Amino acid sequence: MRTGLSDVGVIGVPDERLGEVAAAVISLKPGQELSEAEVKHICEGLPRYKRPRKIFFGPVPRNPTGKIEKPRLRERYAKP
Repeated sequence: MRTGLSDVGVIGVPDERLGEVAAAVISLKPGQELSEAEVKHICEGLPRYKRPRKIFFGPVPRNPTGKIEKPRLRERYAKP
C-alpha cells in the first residue's frame, strides 16, 4: 500500500474517561495529502487498543541520532 506518510510519532494524550489515549502525529511527504479517515482506514489492521484515537498532522521532530523527540510532541499536542 502506498501512502503519503513521511514519518509518524505516537504519544499518549489526556482523556477524561480513560485517563490517556494514543494519538498519532503524522508528517506527510511534500505535495501529499491524507485525510483522518484514510489514516483510520490504514490503522484498521491494528488491534483496536493500538489504534490512535486522535490524529494530528504536523512535523515529527527527531534528535541527531534519529530518535523521535516525544517530549516535544507532548508539549505541543498533549496539553490538557
